[in-house]
Amino acid sequence: MELAFSGEVWFWRGPAPHHFVTVPAEQCAALAAAAASVSYGWGMIPVGVRIGGTAWRTSLWPKDGRYLVPLRVAARRAEGIELGDRVDVRLTVDG
Repeated sequence: MELAFSGEVWFWRGPAPHHFVTVPAEQCAALAAAAASVSYGWGMIPVGVRIGGTAWRTSLWPKDGRYLVPLRVAARRAEGIELGDRVDVRLTVDG
């Protein structure tokens, strides 16, 4: 399964601070349906992510009925991504 969307970069200041982009609600239903066959626990979904010319592997985090895409520091630096930027995200769900 492949998904493409745009979203705003936001920052979570929790015990392990991180930058994220939230998957739009309309695409979360398809991800939730796929989660049963690809999740390795806690609802985490392994994916390939591409923003601009930078690609990496990670897992989507479930949160309040939606999914979050964690943005690696190296990817943010490579693409010049800052807090509040709107980015185009392409996801490939493993499975």
